[in-house]
Amino acid sequence: MFSLRKSVIIIHKDDLYSCTLIVSESCLPKQPPRDPLLQLVSLQKASGCWVLDPALAAALGKTSEEVEKPKPASVNQEVWATILALIWLHGFKMDAQEEWELLAMKAVSWLHAQNAPCVTECVEAGNALLGFNVQKDALGL
Repeated sequence: MFSLRKSVIIIHKDDLYSCTLIVSESCLPKQPPRDPLLQLVSLQKASGCWVLDPALAAALGKTSEEVEKPKPASVNQEVWATILALIWLHGFKMDAQEEWELLAMKAVSWLHAQNAPCVTECVEAGNALLGFNVQKDALGL
């Protein structure tokens, strides 16, 4: 539901053909907040990985700078992003595990195929960033 404020608009007949209606954002209906789990799920790529971008950071409740800074130097951005997503799922959404366990398995498969270095270091850094204590084994890594 939304309401429009009353206002008077005077348009000269010569300006009628070039008139543009401008609607303030305050007049538009408010979008309900989106479920963080749905945000995260929608960001997973078909390959099983996540991309380190502002949308992922927002889904994790962080800024881009906050998620990029602790990334170990030798680690690919997609590996880091995928580990962060897995930690978040295990740490924050265990109550909905049935909803995300298949996409998590796909992510773990993708990570194994990458032969990523420093997985333990990534899990530790990711836990510190997100405020969890999810063990590497619990992630399937």
